[in-house]
Amino acid sequence: MKILLGYDGSNAAMDALKLAAKHGKAFNGTVYVIQSLSGGSEHDEEKIAAADDQLSFAESLVTNAGVACETHLLVRGLPPGEDIVRFAEEKEIDTIIIGVRRRTQVGKMLFGSTAAYVILNAPCPVITIR
Repeated sequence: MKILLGYDGSNAAMDALKLAAKHGKAFNGTVYVIQSLSGGSEHDEEKIAAADDQLSFAESLVTNAGVACETHLLVRGLPPGEDIVRFAEEKEIDTIIIGVRRRTQVGKMLFGSTAAYVILNAPCPVITIR
């Protein structure tokens, strides 16, 4: 089983990471942890370094649970939701796990919702955790 996790280092993402590791263990799967630098370019060295650190942490948590893990830093200039969906299509992912944060309706309208985009456009089941 291929499990995809969109990881941004937030508390919700940490909870999703722990759940992904559990599912990976239970289903003898591989966890793909990705981080999307929305609007980023390959020249944002500080953002890239911080993202690499977060991905290394996530990989160590998953592999310490005895689960195969791959990490990917996506710098394609896409919003995170689109990056997650596109990666899921490219890798033929079986399940996506994402953390969600509570926002007001106005906040969702102004800033969009990565989780909403993924839920509505993913090619596979999506598990959300908050």
